[in-house]
Amino acid sequence: MTDTDDSGGIEEIEQAEELVARVAAIDIAKASGMVCVRLPHEDQPGKRVQRVFNTVATSGAILDLADHLIFQGVTRVVMEATSTYWKPYFFLLESRGLECWLVNARDVKNVPGRPKTDRLDAVWLAKLTERGMLRPSFVPPKPVRELRDLTRARAVMTHERTRHKQRTEKLLEDAQIKLSTVISDIFGVSGRAMLEALIAGERSPKALADLAHGTIKASHATLAESLTGRFEEHHGFMCRMLLDTVDYLTVQIDKLTARITVRLAELSTTEDDQGPGQGTLTNHRHRTPRRDPRRRPEHRTGDPR
Repeated sequence: MTDTDDSGGIEEIEQAEELVARVAAIDIAKASGMVCVRLPHEDQPGKRVQRVFNTVATSGAILDLADHLIFQGVTRVVMEATSTYWKPYFFLLESRGLECWLVNARDVKNVPGRPKTDRLDAVWLAKLTERGMLRPSFVPPKPVRELRDLTRARAVMTHERTRHKQRTEKLLEDAQIKLSTVISDIFGVSGRAMLEALIAGERSPKALADLAHGTIKASHATLAESLTGRFEEHHGFMCRMLLDTVDYLTVQIDKLTARITVRLAELSTTEDDQGPGQGTLTNHRHRTPRRDPRRRPEHRTGDPR
């Protein structure tokens, strides 16, 4: 008979536990944060001690917290991405030299059925941190964050300007002015001149049609027909407010666009000065080129040439 191995191919291996010795976790709310600090026990090796306390979300209190964590030798501070309330904690603690991790809330789900309080959430977050079970979210550097603010503000204002243009068109429809059916852009040179004349009190369709420039494809009679309506003083008042708002937003959008252009140029200059992969915008990782599985390996003999 042939002897069989009863172990079934099972072998024992040693797995070192990944442990961050000195950690802090913050469960962040709007006006405060619950902090849990977990450290090795000074007298009993293998055991840990923890302290949970509350801190207000003011700059002075957060900086005091940073000094306390540095004194305790904390090497990593972890917090959840809660709205925008995490930013003061992250940036102020980071400015003091602490390693800060921002983690996604879905990666820090608590055990189902377990009571959920700020204190327990902070302790749970600290335990996950010290065991290396979390991964940090990407927090862009300051120049990129500022560029994001500018581009998002520009997008919001552009959307708002579009809304006011649509309200202006609806106002004209209410006055039976069908200008948008014969002119593609009523806020162009010709359309704007006609709107300004209407606001100023001009009611003659032919006089209004005479304000059209040569680029308008519609005939003079068609323009005059579209400008025949019941544009009253109320419409003029509302139209004035809407156009002023559109003009104001246009100025703000132009300012943002100019600043975005400057910031992009600064980021590009930083990238060029530091070389590929060393700047702010890009982070090129070295990748080993893939080998085509259909290609047979080459066997060389002799000295390489």
